[in-house]
Amino acid sequence: MVTDLPRRNWAGNVAYAARAFHRPATVDELRRLVAAGDRIRAVGTGHSFNRLGDTTGDLVSLAGLPPTVEIDRERGTVTVAAAVRYGDLATRLHAEGLALANLASLPHISVAGAVVTGTHGSGDGNRNLAAAVAGLELVTADGELVTVSRADGDRFAGHVVSLGALGVVTRVTLDVTPTFTVQQYVQRDLPVDALDAAFASAYSVSGFTSWRSSTIDMVWRKQLADRPPPPADWLGTTPATEAAHPVPGMDPVNCTAQLGEPGPWHERLPHFRLGFTPSSGDELQSEYHLPRAAGPAALAALAEVRDRIAPVLQVCELRTVAADELWLSPNQGRDTLAVHFTWVDDAAAVLPVVAEVERRLAPFAPRPHWGKVFTLDPSAVAATFPRYADFLDLLAERDPGGKFRTDLLDHYFPRR
Repeated sequence: MVTDLPRRNWAGNVAYAARAFHRPATVDELRRLVAAGDRIRAVGTGHSFNRLGDTTGDLVSLAGLPPTVEIDRERGTVTVAAAVRYGDLATRLHAEGLALANLASLPHISVAGAVVTGTHGSGDGNRNLAAAVAGLELVTADGELVTVSRADGDRFAGHVVSLGALGVVTRVTLDVTPTFTVQQYVQRDLPVDALDAAFASAYSVSGFTSWRSSTIDMVWRKQLADRPPPPADWLGTTPATEAAHPVPGMDPVNCTAQLGEPGPWHERLPHFRLGFTPSSGDELQSEYHLPRAAGPAALAALAEVRDRIAPVLQVCELRTVAADELWLSPNQGRDTLAVHFTWVDDAAAVLPVVAEVERRLAPFAPRPHWGKVFTLDPSAVAATFPRYADFLDLLAERDPGGKFRTDLLDHYFPRR
C-alpha cells in the first residue's frame, strides 16, 4: 500500500473510498495486484467529477510506470504509457515534427484517462480524442496482459471508450500527423443564429456563454496559420483586444496565447497552458452531447431556463465533435454539439439545476460525458447508444466477476 497518493479527485468533490492505494513501478507488479484483488480501479489525473473511478477495493495509480513514448514513423503512430499527460506527449511529438489531430481544453489530463472516458476537443472535422486510438495494451481481470487493435475488427471499437470496465490500460497507440501551426482569435458577442457559421469557420472553435444574455459571450477560434485573420466585423462580433479567460473575471495568464499570435498546435488547441494551474478547480462540471442537427432547438430549450442556470454557473462552453464508431463514445454515429457546464462548487445548489437541464434536453437524446456530473435515467442513456447491448456482452466476457465494477457502472450497466 502507498500512502502518498491523492485521496480526492482534482476538483475535491469526490473522496475516494478505496481501502488501499497502490503505485506499481512495473507492469508485472500491476499484473500481480490485479490478479490478486477482488475489486480494483485505475486512477489517472483525477479530472473526473463523479465516482466512475472510485472503488471500495484497491485504487491504482499508473504514474509510477515508466513514461515511455515510442514513435513509429512508418505506421504513423505513437505508443505511449497510459499515465503520460497529453501536454507532455504533445511537447515530445512536436519536437519530432509530429502532432495529434486535436487536444482537449486541458493538456494536464492523462492519455488513458481521457480515452476511456470519451474526452474530446472541438472542430467540425475533428473526432473524439479516442478516435485516434489504433491500439491498446491492458491488464485484464485475471492479470493477463493483452493487446487489442484495429486489426481485431469491430470488437476493438468496444474496447476504446471502456470506462475502465474491461481492464487497466497500460499503453495506448495513437495516430499522428505532421506538426502544424495555429493562431487563436477571440471574438465577442456572437448572435446565436450565427453559431453554426462560427463553428465552420476554423479548425477548432469554442463558444462561451454565461446564459445571462441573448448572445454567445465569446468565441475562441483556433485557425490554421495559413488562413487569413477574421475581419473586424466577423459575423457581427467585435474582436477582443486583450487576452481572455473562459471564466469571466479570472486571470488569463493560465490561458494559451490569443490575439492571432501563431504557435505550435499543442500551445494553441488547448485553452490552458501546461505549466499553469488549469481552469479554476473550485467547480463542478456537466456535459451533454446532442445530435448536431438538434443544436438550435436544444439551445432554445435551455434558454427558457436561463434564470435557473445562470446563478449557479461559472461558464458554459459549446463545441462540435465529428462522428466516430466507438461503441460508448458520446459521438458514436452522429455529429455532435457538446454543451458543457462549469458550475459553482456547491452540489446542493447545482444538482437541482442539472436535473432541470436534463429535463429540457431529454427530447434531444442527450448522451453524457462519462466523467462529469449527470443524473440521467439509465434506460434513457442506454437507448441513445446503438451498441449498448454489445458492450454489456463484452463487459461480461472481459470481467465476469465484476473486479473493475463500481457503483456508477452497476447503475448504468447492470450485471447480466
